[in-house]
Amino acid sequence: MKTIGLIGGMSWESTAEYYRFLNEFTRDRLGGLHSARCVIYSVDFAEIEQLQVQGRWADAGKTLAAAAQSLEAAGADLVLICTNTMHKVADVVEAAVSIPLLHLADATADAVRASGLRRVGLLGTAFTMEQDFYRGRLEAAGLDVRVPDSDGRALVHKVIYEELCLGIVRDESRTAYQKVIKDLVAAGAEGIILGCTEIELLITPEHSPVPVFPTARIHARAAVDAALPGTHNQTATMPVSR
Repeated sequence: MKTIGLIGGMSWESTAEYYRFLNEFTRDRLGGLHSARCVIYSVDFAEIEQLQVQGRWADAGKTLAAAAQSLEAAGADLVLICTNTMHKVADVVEAAVSIPLLHLADATADAVRASGLRRVGLLGTAFTMEQDFYRGRLEAAGLDVRVPDSDGRALVHKVIYEELCLGIVRDESRTAYQKVIKDLVAAGAEGIILGCTEIELLITPEHSPVPVFPTARIHARAAVDAALPGTHNQTATMPVSR
């Protein structure tokens, strides 16, 4: 098995889920006591969040690029950025190393297309929903992407940073998210991309009337596929719908 390098800590709540998914998918693929070969570089999210707020994306890119270089030096054969939002600096990270970067938007687009859907709603941070670095990459892959209205985007963003990244999961917030999802479905969305890795802590398939695409799970599955080429993909049947 190839060694998977993880740039995590953004937040550590979802990075912990990545680690679990990687090991579960590897066990399912290989059986027995097998687990994933991986290396994790966990940053201090408080520092990254301040760079986001201040618009200092170049500095954030340098930080994640250095993390990727550390992972490569530690023996990683491929690297993942374990957050949707920080794919804004994916090109900088990719250019800093000689190992491949497995882009989260590409893995997500592949999963949506494999389901036979094209029109999807996108939930995530304001950066992910409103800027082109992520949404545009999905659209370039042939998807028709819809985002919530301004009030919905503000609510989704607030819950991510003030609750989910702190490990707080509230029924009231789940209900509010379900209203946002309902509005996206009414606007024509055939599926919902959970485009922030923490949203999977709050929303699962039974909370949506249409299929959901949990990006942390999808990304981890794609990483195991890349790390174990040629083996039978038992994780391909990962449920995304009710």
